[in-house]
Amino acid sequence: MPNKMIKIRGARAHNLKNIDVNIPKNKLVVVTGLSGSGKSSLAFDTIYAEGQRRYVESLSAYARQFLGQMDKPDVDTIEGLSPAISIDQKTTSKNPRSTVATVTEIYDYLRLLYARIGRPVCPIHGIEITSQTIQQMVDQIMNYPERTRIQILAPVVSGRKGEHVKVLERLQQEGYVRIRVDGEMREITEEIKLDKNKTHSIEVVVDRIIVKEGIESRLTDSLETALPLGEGRVIIDIIGKEEVVMNENHACPECGFSIDELEPRLFSFNSPFGACPTCDGLGTNLEVDLDLVIPDWRLSLNEHAIAAWEPISSQYYPQLLKCVCEHYGIDMDIPVKDIPKKLMNKVLYGSGKEYIDFYYVNDFGSERKNRIQFEGVMNNIARRYKETSSDYIRETLEKYMAENACPTCEGYRLNAEALSVFIQDKHISQVTELSITEAYEFFKSLKLTEKEAQIANMVLKEINDRLLFLMNVGLSYLTLARASGTLSGGEAQRIRLATQIGSALTGVLYVLDEPSIGLHQRDNDRLIETLQHMRNLDNTLVVVEHDEDTMLAADWIIDIGPGAGDHGGKIVADGTPKQIMKNKKSLTGKYLAGKEYIALPAERRVPDERFIEIIGAEENNLKDVTARFPIGVMTVVTGVSGSGKSTLVNEILYKSLAKNLYAGKHRPGKHQKIKGLTHIDKVIDINQAPIGRTPRSNPATYTGVFDDIRDVFAETNEAKIRGYKKGRFSFNVKGGRCEACRGDGILKIEMHFLPDVYVPCEVCEGKRYNRETLDIKFKGKNIADVLDMRIEEALQFFSNIPRIKRKLQTVADVGLGYIKLGQPATTLSGGEAQRVKLASELHKRSNGKTVYILDEPTTGLHTDDIKRLLAVLQRLADNGDTVIIIEHNLDVIKTADHIIDLGPEGGDGGGEIIATGTPEEISAVKESFTGQYLAKLIARDRKRLESTLKKVMNKV
Repeated sequence: MPNKMIKIRGARAHNLKNIDVNIPKNKLVVVTGLSGSGKSSLAFDTIYAEGQRRYVESLSAYARQFLGQMDKPDVDTIEGLSPAISIDQKTTSKNPRSTVATVTEIYDYLRLLYARIGRPVCPIHGIEITSQTIQQMVDQIMNYPERTRIQILAPVVSGRKGEHVKVLERLQQEGYVRIRVDGEMREITEEIKLDKNKTHSIEVVVDRIIVKEGIESRLTDSLETALPLGEGRVIIDIIGKEEVVMNENHACPECGFSIDELEPRLFSFNSPFGACPTCDGLGTNLEVDLDLVIPDWRLSLNEHAIAAWEPISSQYYPQLLKCVCEHYGIDMDIPVKDIPKKLMNKVLYGSGKEYIDFYYVNDFGSERKNRIQFEGVMNNIARRYKETSSDYIRETLEKYMAENACPTCEGYRLNAEALSVFIQDKHISQVTELSITEAYEFFKSLKLTEKEAQIANMVLKEINDRLLFLMNVGLSYLTLARASGTLSGGEAQRIRLATQIGSALTGVLYVLDEPSIGLHQRDNDRLIETLQHMRNLDNTLVVVEHDEDTMLAADWIIDIGPGAGDHGGKIVADGTPKQIMKNKKSLTGKYLAGKEYIALPAERRVPDERFIEIIGAEENNLKDVTARFPIGVMTVVTGVSGSGKSTLVNEILYKSLAKNLYAGKHRPGKHQKIKGLTHIDKVIDINQAPIGRTPRSNPATYTGVFDDIRDVFAETNEAKIRGYKKGRFSFNVKGGRCEACRGDGILKIEMHFLPDVYVPCEVCEGKRYNRETLDIKFKGKNIADVLDMRIEEALQFFSNIPRIKRKLQTVADVGLGYIKLGQPATTLSGGEAQRVKLASELHKRSNGKTVYILDEPTTGLHTDDIKRLLAVLQRLADNGDTVIIIEHNLDVIKTADHIIDLGPEGGDGGGEIIATGTPEEISAVKESFTGQYLAKLIARDRKRLESTLKKVMNKV
């Protein structure tokens, strides 16, 4: 009888306390608990890690050397483990060539579809491209001016790997003299060695001709010889000018526009055969951006308004600018916005053919005078970027450049031939610009001939299935051309989930990390149905999740706790949702049963007349939106996924505020103007980006509390006697750190085809500091002991030092008391990193004129953690600061003072403000999906409140 349980015994990864747990197979299992309780340690670092390790160990030693490290998880035994697949929140790919269509493999099927049933059309005449006869080819060649020198080439190898020895031998035997190999002319008698691992092109020179009257017969003979060699293709090389490909199969009868035989690679922007030659298939080009070159037009030239020419190490450009201004009589002390446009254009775009006198004093004091044609600031940056070989200069100049659509392909990425092939009046790139829903409708409504339908049947089925999967996981608003690097963690995870559904595997263990993140409550039901569908294929789903609906739909719940960090790591309860709700030890159960809940605020702040107003927002899918953000209150921006929340808040509001307040190099999204800037003097974006990318960065260094702690150690008597200063207690510089590991505390041992091994440094035993530094103690603890403390321990330890206590208290207030002071930044989740950032802002003194912007701060948080987080956010608003949150979580939305609800749908169906006001006002708007769910929640909470009051009154 097959094992119906995954039996885990003695799991000790991270904070897990030697736990034993049984997980039923072929069920939807939710692992939940407070943030930091050990959910991911069980699901990913134990179950998935062991599944992957067993798979890798089944491979040969040769294959293992190409795979990443696979450490054995700290667990005694795991029985009944199935092959495991992890679907986490890591962004799919930062590669600009990666799109939604390529990640889901839809683009591969699209390329095949266009290659098989696509209809080539001449881009100039709009005539369907048909085959050319030899006579038509001759006529086209004879249209060239007399005395034009041409050579006729037959392509015998086109972009194929190999040495092609037999091809070269055959050509020599047939008497040909010259060939062109990878663009280089060669004699056939030469020794030609080709790399078998690289792609090559070989063309035979069939004839060389000068165009003149009476050569038609010779042309015909040459073409008749070349076409069979080139399998119907021939290249007419107009020497010194262009090349024209002619084809017996596809060419415009009017202008001779030819297209190669339709193959899938023609439609790939990652292949030289399909990519636009100007942008190499990226669809964009880097161009100098005027708004980045002059970020603040209120400054004068003497105040360095031209940021790109601000003097750093050399005075060359400031002196050049001064000479240009003297030549044209430009006042360098007035704001650049007041300089006449004609004169400012001379500065920006150059003097043309006009010469100016340039006096230059170099760093050694010698004076030089030149008469130059001034190229202009914009042209100067573009030229230097193109010519430089220095990575540093390239990165510096890129700060003043922005990506714009490629002028050749208009952002479509493909060459003219690929964009000339249509299916029902759309070329392949126009199809990828459709949203998932629009693409699904397009393919469902295709009108094909009987032959085309027969050819395309299987391909269309694969495309439509994948589109339907994406719609079912709430991603209908995404376009197929959307760059995968711009997707949120939740979107990326659901795309991979849709891909897995398409594979229809059975008997697999899927481990998922909060798939509901970024998903509106309206779309949650479809996600749950998707998970249940995967379970019904006899798969086991282990889902780390806090969403109430997902937990109630689960077959089994494992609640880990009772606390976080060292206070967690135990199985508090496991069972069906009903059993969990009855378990008195389970905090999750209490929230599911309604015994614990986040209450509605007793009263809401009423916005006054002050507000920040964005007028005419039109970036992405926003439809000329005007939005008001009240000052001094907590505003939540809501709406279904893809409705335009992030565009409005992150791309327009934050970047506009940052640009105006700090004169930074931000490029706000498209909008007319912004009002209300006088009400604020600071904007802080608290996002989920890591607080550091190396293990040296940690909560202590990020919050600044480590500086204070080092001051404390430097002030001890022993430190003063030895002459140790504050820098002695840093592990980043020489002096106090252990030089054997350079302050890392660990050493990496490379094991070639085995996983790399990390071992504690033998000299400092992982403590990062040398013996002399560790001799210095404060209250019996050295600096390494302090870094190893949890925040809550350190809070007690430094309770008598106000400046340290205040900073540590803010970290504890956001629910991170369980993390260690010196915990490497690389081990913190996105949600934890966001809360560390929030904590580092909380301890700063506020003047009530700060705007805090948070994007889904509830990511990774249990309901009890959210309750604590809300108390912190409310404290910010109580200080008079403005808090703006993008959020789907209804507990956060219901506690807001003001709501801006976008919609009604995602993508092109969204981008409008559906409703604004208090949660109660939003809940009364029937058109608002957010309002519909809020209405139920507010009604339920009011009943709870009335019930509680009744009980209190009865006791009285």
